[in-house]
Amino acid sequence: MLRRPEYRKALVFCGLIGVPVALLAFWFLVALHQLEQLIWTDWPKDLGWKQAPWWWALPLMAVAGSTVGLVVARLPGRGGHIPAAGLHSGGITKEALPGVLVAALVGLPLGVVLGPEAPLIALGGGLALLFATLVRAPRTEASTALLGAAGAAAAISALFGNPVVGAVLLMEVAGMGGPQLFAVMLPALLASGVGDLVFTGFVHWTGLDTGSLDIGLPKPPPLDWADVLWALLIAPTLAFLIHWVFVGGRFVAGFVTTRTVRNTTLCALGAAGCITLYAVATGRSPAEAALSGEAVLAVLAQHPHDWSVGALVAVLVFKALAYTFCLGSLRGGPVFPALFLGGAAGVLLSPLPGLGLVPAMAVGMAASLSAALRVPVSSVVLVVLLLGNVDTVALVVLAVVVSFVVVQLLPQGPRIPAFGEPPAGRAPRPGPPRPS
Repeated sequence: MLRRPEYRKALVFCGLIGVPVALLAFWFLVALHQLEQLIWTDWPKDLGWKQAPWWWALPLMAVAGSTVGLVVARLPGRGGHIPAAGLHSGGITKEALPGVLVAALVGLPLGVVLGPEAPLIALGGGLALLFATLVRAPRTEASTALLGAAGAAAAISALFGNPVVGAVLLMEVAGMGGPQLFAVMLPALLASGVGDLVFTGFVHWTGLDTGSLDIGLPKPPPLDWADVLWALLIAPTLAFLIHWVFVGGRFVAGFVTTRTVRNTTLCALGAAGCITLYAVATGRSPAEAALSGEAVLAVLAQHPHDWSVGALVAVLVFKALAYTFCLGSLRGGPVFPALFLGGAAGVLLSPLPGLGLVPAMAVGMAASLSAALRVPVSSVVLVVLLLGNVDTVALVVLAVVVSFVVVQLLPQGPRIPAFGEPPAGRAPRPGPPRPS
């Protein structure tokens, strides 16, 4: 393949595309961050409140829902993929870019419980195809898929700050290799994780040195059997819960396919109600139950003792409900809310005997992300990157594989109908009788 001139040209073109796509992805993420800071922190303080008041999400989400509903109903591309269906890398055209940008830049900063990764994938893929059109590059089905995947990978790498995450995630999301990829990858991933657990255990128990690549960085406490046993209990439980959040999102998606603008607005208000109930019940900022959870996850990891048991339970319940509404009706990515829910569950469960904060958060985030995305290798890579250490890799692998298997065996819920199609189980309204 490398000897073929057309492939070498495509390779060079993909490398060049990475520059403008990364720059645009950077400014897109900066705009989202600045808008979130302005709306949820600066404006409440400028108006005299210490934090956003309990009702803050209600008007914001009404605007978000109506705007996204209009984008979905009126603009090409319907604002991007429905998040309840997971991440997708195909099907986005350059004509869909305006709708994707409007839905993301309006909805996400106003409190939608979704992340920016799906709009970034669409942005990167659409821009790559746009640049190919501008330079009049030859277009075939294979080259279109290649350019779209390359642009999406460049954009998603800008979000996670790591090119490996972008490449691996797009490889799994695009389904390259089909079901055979997972059939081969899952046993290999599980075997490598179990092997690492056994190897680490023998090194710890015997005290013998086999040589390693360790360069002397400080390590967290070594894993033990308690961590493994808790992982085998926590991972399937979280996988079960996150799976049913997505099934709920599929029911919501069926609800908004008819009367899209009205029903999308109603679902956004439903999410706002959950955010409001969290703020009223805890006295904390509604921003903790709104938005993607990316910023709050870092605060939670650094200051877990600032959260009471009641606050952790409340944020898990109300953010999960808001996430369900948003998955089926609004636009964004499912990654960061799933990571936050897993991390918050880990903090809540970390006092269990023999567990601890780092292993608990590792298992929680790995299980939740794998259940949400169903891309096991990408889930491992991303969670290990976020944790910043390699000592919990085996635990992360174990949680990811268990979670992946559990969600594959559960009922998958209703199919997401096409827009205008009646939701599953609802018969279309009969038309007027024909004259005889």
